[in-house]
Amino acid sequence: MSNFIEYDKIMAFHPGYYVADIIEAMCITQAEFAQRMGTTGKTLSKLINGQINLSNDLAQKLATMLGTGVDVWLNLQKAFDEKVIEIHQMQEFQAQKDIVEMIDYSYFVEVAHLPATRNISEKVANLCSFLKISDLRILTQPDFLVNFRSGIPTIQPKNIINSRAWIQTAMNIANSIETQSFNAKRLQTYLPEIRQMTLKDPQVFLPRLKSIFAECGVAFVLLPHLKNAGINGAVKWCGPDKAVLAINNRRAYADTFWFSLFHEIKHVLQQKLKTMFISSSIEDMLAIDSQLEAEADQFAQDYLIPPEEYRQFAPSRYTSDAEIKAFAAKIGLHPGVVAGRLQHDGIIGHERCAKLKQKYVIVLGTP
Repeated sequence: MSNFIEYDKIMAFHPGYYVADIIEAMCITQAEFAQRMGTTGKTLSKLINGQINLSNDLAQKLATMLGTGVDVWLNLQKAFDEKVIEIHQMQEFQAQKDIVEMIDYSYFVEVAHLPATRNISEKVANLCSFLKISDLRILTQPDFLVNFRSGIPTIQPKNIINSRAWIQTAMNIANSIETQSFNAKRLQTYLPEIRQMTLKDPQVFLPRLKSIFAECGVAFVLLPHLKNAGINGAVKWCGPDKAVLAINNRRAYADTFWFSLFHEIKHVLQQKLKTMFISSSIEDMLAIDSQLEAEADQFAQDYLIPPEEYRQFAPSRYTSDAEIKAFAAKIGLHPGVVAGRLQHDGIIGHERCAKLKQKYVIVLGTP
């Protein structure tokens, strides 16, 4: 290491830099200075060249020899160390430039209230602090937070990076949500009430939904879509007593919202504490047990529309909007959820039932 380092207008001076100046001002050789100081020529040479740090012993010798305080020399070493860290940080931030450019920083300004800035280094520092990582490149590591299938051409680094950032955002918000200890039986008793909420507007059902989940030991987080994340929902456990259930507000039509919610509820009830469940619009990003995923799909489908009721309804491509509304009223469900089911099953086209498929306007709370 040199006794002087400069990077992007930051300068770091090692104590040895000043010792070299003093030797020159005294018009003596290094060997004589070492003798006067009571150390070896080799040690002094390493100190002058920044190859060793200034020890307490050397600081004491210099202070006595030159009539200064010991703290003068120790502070020089401390200042040098701090500048070296700052330079290293700047170099690391530059190395993370490609990753920060894949992330929509404005999302975190809005959702997490990070300071608005155009400076790359500040963006890196702010995101690292918020996401609780020391380097944005950690977001690309295969074993970080949640694993995705590898070797798939359709999944791109930006998808993985933003998905993990979205998940960590949900976890951060969930940490501030107080819940009781998880109680699966209590959650199951609330399922009929939650199903009835499909008939209400978001401003009515969301506060009650959050309250129910908190009472049952589930931190419910509703987040905006993060560009390139591709995640619709996720379930992660924070120990045995608290689960995080996160939902994306993108495409918040009644059918997709309620199917996604009951899908994630089933994952909570499966109580796989060591498994993170991801519902993604990018199929190759799913990193979950296919059987558990199938169970969650089936649960959401059957709980919202009981199979026997559906069979009796016997829908066809000729089923009218009025018939869909009547069936929905009969089973106490939002007609958009029924319409979405018929579209999913390929019974009617996706161009049908535009007036039935209500799109929620969800105003998200602050973390």
